[in-house]
Amino acid sequence: MFEENKLTKEDQERVDQYLDSGFNSIERKPFKPLRLLAVIWVVVALLGFVSWYIGKQAGYL
Repeated sequence: MFEENKLTKEDQERVDQYLDSGFNSIERKPFKPLRLLAVIWVVVALLGFVSWYIGKQAGYL
């Protein structure tokens, strides 16, 4: 059930060295789910208000 290595030992060492070097790594801020929830809530509220205003102006409400 084990997969055979598709890379030679030397190639695998080079890949591991590259991945450990942190060349493409970036420091990220911590994820804040409550801020995301607040932004989504504000966007939905604004779209709802715009929809209500358009409906009111068109005479549907």
